[in-house]
Amino acid sequence: MERIISPSTVSGSVTPPCSKSYAQRALAVALLAEGESIIGNVEMCDDTRSALRCIEALGAEVQHIDESTLKIRGGLAPNTDRLHIGESGLATRLFTPLASLCDQPITIEGEGTILYRPISMMIAPLRQLGVAVRDGGGFLPIQVCGPMQGGEVNVDGSISSQFLTGLLLSLPMAQNDTTIYVNNLKSLPYVDMTIETARRFGVEIAHKDYQEFFIEGNQRYTATNYQIEGDWSGAAPMLVAGAVAGEVTVENMSRLSLQADTAIIKALINAGAEVESTDTSVTVRRRKLKAFEFDATHCPDLFPALASLAANCEGTSIIYGTERLLHKESNRAATLAEEYAKAGIEIDIDEPNVMRIRGGKIHGCTIDSHGDHRIAMSMAIAALTADAPIVIEGAECVAKSYPSFFDDLEQLLVK
Repeated sequence: MERIISPSTVSGSVTPPCSKSYAQRALAVALLAEGESIIGNVEMCDDTRSALRCIEALGAEVQHIDESTLKIRGGLAPNTDRLHIGESGLATRLFTPLASLCDQPITIEGEGTILYRPISMMIAPLRQLGVAVRDGGGFLPIQVCGPMQGGEVNVDGSISSQFLTGLLLSLPMAQNDTTIYVNNLKSLPYVDMTIETARRFGVEIAHKDYQEFFIEGNQRYTATNYQIEGDWSGAAPMLVAGAVAGEVTVENMSRLSLQADTAIIKALINAGAEVESTDTSVTVRRRKLKAFEFDATHCPDLFPALASLAANCEGTSIIYGTERLLHKESNRAATLAEEYAKAGIEIDIDEPNVMRIRGGKIHGCTIDSHGDHRIAMSMAIAALTADAPIVIEGAECVAKSYPSFFDDLEQLLVK
């Protein structure tokens, strides 16, 4: 599917979908909890559907109370020997440890780009924890057979914190206490989100400077009522739209959120945009924009939104952390450079871990999303200030995280 975005000013408000990162964590813990949990403000993007499919396969009873509220009766009792995680990286690294709590072989499989994203960092730690693992050369599919025992384990956190999240949420259910030693951990805010989610369901996780984590075994999660907050990853491109093309308010968002992508506010302010916030909303208005520097090491999902911001700034912006982009839905650094070049914007990624974006005139063109939802959204925002329409091929990929993105953007366009 292709979408054509024409140059336009923007004005109005939008409510981004719920945080799929929080949603997947909450669904996983509701599976492990004793009793019935109520999960509210759930919106069904592709990744959240994958997580819901996984918890049902692992034994949860799910009732749809209304279009955004789920009642989940927990209980780890697999009714299949296969988990299909779709294209979700978090679901892969979250539900593999959960499946490893079970004393029967379970195969985790996926589709699309996830089949090319490495999972080798999971194999040795799972085996250290007593899990029998049959892997496919460091990629999906992978088969695990528990139960996971606990103990001491070393984890590489340099590629992603998602596997650590899976361990942190699973190991309270293990027979023994566990100490996890983590090397070079990235995406610290996502770990905070994991710890907070566990706490909301009655389990405490202790750590020492994010290098050692201690998890007491034989714990029990307690069912609870849990409201999923709005998604800062989805809000980011809309806020950039306000900064470059008019004025946008995003609703149901709090700057006090633990989500990593609240950092977009800092980048917008550094670039010269006007930012105003309340307890539940953020408004961004266009002002003269200047080049900025920003470290996205702990919030790599912001790179595409930052690219559309930098393309509209005077001068060359510098963004650090490109090593985090190799194993996303596409090689995002290379993809951003390739697609923005079609629009006349130079992105230099020759220096290790650094992206330089020279702002300038954005030209109309046809771009390929590479099946990457954040690339599609980034180029849609860039189109707002182009000299001609931008055609986005493969635009349907936004369904992975923000199914209504193009509809919401359309509502903001000033006719």
